[in-house]
Amino acid sequence: MKIKSKKISLSLPAKVLIVQTAFIGDVVLATPLIRVVKKYIPEAEIHFITIPSSQNVVETLPYLDKLWIYDKRDKDSGLINLVKYALKLRKENFQLALVPHRSLRSAFLVFMAKIPRRIGFNRSTGSFLFTDRVIYPGHLHEVERNLTLLHPLSISVSEKIPPDIYPDDNDRRVVETWLGVVGMNEKKSFITIAPGSIWFTKRWPTKYWSQLTELLHEKNYPCAIIGSVDDKALAAEIVSTSKAKIFNSCGLFSLRQSAELIRRSRLLISNDSAPTHLGSAVKKPVLTIFGSTIPAFGFSPYSTGSRVAEVKNLECRPCTDHGKKKCPKKHFKCMWDLTPDIIFEMVWKMINESHTDKSEKN
Repeated sequence: MKIKSKKISLSLPAKVLIVQTAFIGDVVLATPLIRVVKKYIPEAEIHFITIPSSQNVVETLPYLDKLWIYDKRDKDSGLINLVKYALKLRKENFQLALVPHRSLRSAFLVFMAKIPRRIGFNRSTGSFLFTDRVIYPGHLHEVERNLTLLHPLSISVSEKIPPDIYPDDNDRRVVETWLGVVGMNEKKSFITIAPGSIWFTKRWPTKYWSQLTELLHEKNYPCAIIGSVDDKALAAEIVSTSKAKIFNSCGLFSLRQSAELIRRSRLLISNDSAPTHLGSAVKKPVLTIFGSTIPAFGFSPYSTGSRVAEVKNLECRPCTDHGKKKCPKKHFKCMWDLTPDIIFEMVWKMINESHTDKSEKN
């Protein structure tokens, strides 16, 4: 990792707060920012604020000194609780805040905490509350975007830095035990699939997933499904409609454990959702299927050997920057036109490439 700057020195005891309370995928993609800050402000205590659902992702990071959980949807919701939380932060006497999350609430939080230097993006709705406003580089990947928040500190990262996740010994035991129970020999290659998303327009059709598992089964590549409790019904439908043997872990694993399962697989196939970034964090090739969103938004897989599948030159794409509950045009061509044959062909090329890479290393 090459950094075009000297180490930054803050008056001791230095304390830095990083705030990312958006979706799980956003939190995963913020981990390179934490790591670089710790590397180049080594004397500092690095604190990180996130939401309860993302705690599992970051609590084992070795370069994080303290994790704060901000339950913005429940016990910490509302203006009064926001102020109370900010007052707790104020007692910590942070010197620097980095705010990749572009919400008014996050900006207000560090402002009310009276952190003297507050760096965020100019496109944040609360940008007027920052001391340093960094121009939002929409053309960059989210990982690289976040690292531009360090430019006011004269830190410029020139190398690609993937996100991180650190499954612990218990996570590894849980996954290994499950593989044994379902009869999956770890030496036998398998594919991990992540068919879920909270947004309908980000979900590749269920019947396509079923057909894809059958195509992979014919090549002796069984599939393991990952997902949350909310994805159980979707996963059950795929299992029941496929003739292939599928190993379903939906609702069984934590985020770190799902990442560990991905790590043990040949590769991951995912929608444009958080599992894509879990795959990148464990350095596995990922094929991400994009429907209503596009890779240019900056959330494509970041690991070596990864690919994206999308229908190009479709006038209605992108129709949203997050996702929608239904297709605005009612034809959903951005997903229906990506047939299982197309995805299988891409996956098969990735498998062959990974075989070639291994043989060359040997």
